[in-house]
Amino acid sequence: MTTLPAPIAVGVTTPATALVPIPHRKLIRSWLADISERSTPYALALVLFDIALFAVALAATIVIDSAPLQLLMGAVTGFIIGRLFILGHDACHQSLTRHRSLNRWVGRIVFLPSLTPYSLWEVGHNVVHHGYTNLKGVDFVWEPRSLEEFQALSGWRQLRERIYRSGWAPWLYYMVEIWWARMMFPNKRHMPTRRAVFLWDCLLVSSVAAVWIGGLVVAARATGQSPWWLVSVGFVLPFVFWNGMIGFVVYVHHTHLGVAWYEHKASWAAAAPFVSTTVHLTFRSAMGGVLHHIMEHTAHHVDMSVPLYRLKQAQKRLEAKLPGRIVVQPFSWRWYADTARRCKLYDFKARCWTDFAGRPTSVPVPA
Repeated sequence: MTTLPAPIAVGVTTPATALVPIPHRKLIRSWLADISERSTPYALALVLFDIALFAVALAATIVIDSAPLQLLMGAVTGFIIGRLFILGHDACHQSLTRHRSLNRWVGRIVFLPSLTPYSLWEVGHNVVHHGYTNLKGVDFVWEPRSLEEFQALSGWRQLRERIYRSGWAPWLYYMVEIWWARMMFPNKRHMPTRRAVFLWDCLLVSSVAAVWIGGLVVAARATGQSPWWLVSVGFVLPFVFWNGMIGFVVYVHHTHLGVAWYEHKASWAAAAPFVSTTVHLTFRSAMGGVLHHIMEHTAHHVDMSVPLYRLKQAQKRLEAKLPGRIVVQPFSWRWYADTARRCKLYDFKARCWTDFAGRPTSVPVPA
């Protein structure tokens, strides 16, 4: 029998609270009704501030006469792209401002630096991910494979799965499996529905990428720099950094020793997935606020209409109302490394994580 090493930290449901059913989602959402009010002026101020940050960071990357500082500013630019994306994520949920049409336009604009087609993200995230969080065969974001599925893969695809789950490659996973496969002109296998708006949004972000790269080439010639270098630090580095950022965020939101995945819709629906399938990641620093409170993720899944600037308050109320039922995980790199080491494959019958040999690496999540 395999002996499991002690986990770093696991926010699992305690036996006492496991005996108490989680209230209906409508009741839980009613607890947050007074927190869901949106402020259009405040939301637009956040958007304008982050757009200004992006412009300054990108300009600094171009004009600074120091390669190490250019690399640093390229990474900062990528981080600000992530902040803009989080604002667009809220706009796509219609929770950023009070106006639907304004949300759609703002969402498209702030999605542009991340080269994210608004309409395709709306379907993949709002409909699929939020509608069926952690339901195998439907929710495709960091969906774990079973041992049988892994063994049926070719050698190359097994290697790719090992790289994705290594803890070092969330950037590669998101760039290949989400952005390239499902966001940029996706084929019918990844997006069976064909809509004209999907094509137009893909053409829009492709045009932005072309203008961005072209502008950097012109700037390189004007400042006497290598075009290859400036495109690398002003476009490639920010884009790769952003992919790593979003890949990491969605990984830690739904990959945890205390979070289950489901292969049958009935058992998934019975598990109150809007509460039990996501993680509230906490920080000792101000990182949660810097990330626009996207890590208060349980509140977001319970009620997508709560704006990001009220998620901290909503999360606090949920944890007070549902003690022991929400996975709360203090962040540390040690915890992240331990999670990546343990969470390779998933045993859907035993409801536990395993390594690539199928050996259990976590205790079963209670039904």
